[in-house]
Amino acid sequence: MINRRHVLTSAASGAALAALPWAAAAQGKKDSVVLAMTLEPPGLDPTAGAASAIAEIVQYNIFETLTKINSDGSVSPLLAESWEVSPDLKTYTFKLRKGVKFQNGEPFNAKAVKFSFERAAAEKSTNKDKRTFASMESVAAIDDYTVVILNKALDPDFLFLMGQATAAIVEPKSADGNATKPVGTGPYQLSAWAKGSSVTLSKWDGYHGAASPKIRRVTFRFISDPAAQVAALLAGDVDAFPRVTPRSVVQFKTNSKFQVVVSGSRAKTILAINNKKKPLDDVRVRRAIAAAIDRKAVIEGAADGYGVPIGSHYVPGAFGFVDTTGVNPFNIEKAKSLLAEAGIKTPLELSLKLPPVPYARQGGEVIAAQLAKIGIIAKIENVEWAQWLSGVYTNKNYDLTIISHVEPFDLGNFAKPGYYWGYESAKFNALFDKIQNAPRAADRAKLLGEAQRLLANDAVHGFLYQPQWITVANKNLKGLWKDMPVFVNDISALSWS
Repeated sequence: MINRRHVLTSAASGAALAALPWAAAAQGKKDSVVLAMTLEPPGLDPTAGAASAIAEIVQYNIFETLTKINSDGSVSPLLAESWEVSPDLKTYTFKLRKGVKFQNGEPFNAKAVKFSFERAAAEKSTNKDKRTFASMESVAAIDDYTVVILNKALDPDFLFLMGQATAAIVEPKSADGNATKPVGTGPYQLSAWAKGSSVTLSKWDGYHGAASPKIRRVTFRFISDPAAQVAALLAGDVDAFPRVTPRSVVQFKTNSKFQVVVSGSRAKTILAINNKKKPLDDVRVRRAIAAAIDRKAVIEGAADGYGVPIGSHYVPGAFGFVDTTGVNPFNIEKAKSLLAEAGIKTPLELSLKLPPVPYARQGGEVIAAQLAKIGIIAKIENVEWAQWLSGVYTNKNYDLTIISHVEPFDLGNFAKPGYYWGYESAKFNALFDKIQNAPRAADRAKLLGEAQRLLANDAVHGFLYQPQWITVANKNLKGLWKDMPVFVNDISALSWS
């Protein structure tokens, strides 16, 4: 979920042009790097917005968290040096790292952690993981370097969640300005933001691990067009393009100047359905839509084959996964009969609002053609990222949309009241509550399987595929993440050989 802009042109602003010398010199200086992203974030506060592009720039670079999620999905200490968990798995005692300061000179301490989490749980919070923080019974600052968190229910993924961007520790005095002037404890700070073209970060010499980062300056360029992505890489204007459009990859596989890294993911690309809108509130109509979709054709058209079909909001490789692709298999005649059974007169016209990411625009064309075969006219409306966030995500003004949910542990979204897809199920809520409170792994795996089957049977969405992320980079750039359990560009891990 994110926002897109075109590559720099001669009409770019003077501020944007000022960043170009760094782009050209990145490889030569060997202490700077230029990364490219498909989408530009709407702001730089990961605790206040749903766009994953925010974290791609700021997580572990500007902002830090108590724990750190690694490329293999494991969790290690970051702002918390260590932790203890109570026998009932509800109370976490974190010992904080000493000698850490925020980039405005204020001290990092237990009060900042308490402020950050209580802010994330507050009534007016727009944190997309607000539920996690609202589930905290209390956050207590025992002393400057000890925080005790008491959760209302146990959560086996709690330490992982504390490493996500939404759990960033913010400085109380500057927190309200983080969207444009982010202040964190990380190794980099914001140098410039040329809206529509690039964001530049510079190494912060006050960082508590100042000796470790090898890269002193990083420029993130926003390039949405696949042809422009290829051109920028081939010209050497961009050193690495994590999560590049798959269609751009072919010419780099045999080019010795580049490395191509194919990563697994925990993302779920879905045809999201507004379950509150008629006639989509009828499960038979939703099942008809699911049955009209040939997932393999969608994967070819939207992701150039880089994906694995899914039948629910869960992916192969995740704990407790069960294969549900057989619940609503591709079957045109079945889809037609379901529509007839629901009393739907065709043609049925539905809106299909597509954000600017290539997989949505490309996949939308494929799905619209498939739905047409059962008498559903999907009227494609291409929207910019800000329009998607306000119109679809916030105001729920849509019938269908295509989006990739990239968070690893997000089944809880189906239990969120008022979430953008309008699914409400007392049965699922009770099941998810059992999942959250199952201390035994075997019990939890069984319950997760039940949850996946319920979502598939309810045909909440047209569940499409698990995408594979592709990074194309200069062969001499080291430290790129092999796998991507979360969308992160960990600049302090990068170096030039």
